[in-house]
Amino acid sequence: MMTQSEKHVHAPVPGQPVLRVSVTRQTLEVVRDGMVQKTYPISTSRFGLGCEPGSYKTPLGRFRIAEKFGDGAVPGAVFRARQPTGEVAGPGGEEDLVLTRILWLDGLDPENANTHDRYVYIHGTNQEHLIGSPASHGCVRMTNSDIVELFQEIPENTLVEISE
Repeated sequence: MMTQSEKHVHAPVPGQPVLRVSVTRQTLEVVRDGMVQKTYPISTSRFGLGCEPGSYKTPLGRFRIAEKFGDGAVPGAVFRARQPTGEVAGPGGEEDLVLTRILWLDGLDPENANTHDRYVYIHGTNQEHLIGSPASHGCVRMTNSDIVELFQEIPENTLVEISE
């Protein structure tokens, strides 16, 4: 894991992607050299914005993709504690499942430095019908097909910016 001093020097690298999440628009943009390459619909927290432990809120600020999980898993694969359970979930259901792929965020700003410890991810969901509206428990949800595509394009340490 990076030290606090290393986190503060993390900046976009020319030619490398940056992910920009807009909570207001409920979108995730892949940006390269200032140009939007792709826009995905997402779902952020239904509990609002914040960094408080146990709040289930989506944090704001700068992050990096600390770790990636799920390479090669089938779409709909269920993860618990970042490990595949062997189950494959269909759409819907009451539970907020983490599916398909996981991009684990690490906060780069003092106010969001606890993000990794809060287990805030970008991940697939069984609640695809709620994509486009705030409905998650703090994570950034994507459709399972979109997270598969993004996972393949985005390396670890990619900068992520989450704003209102």
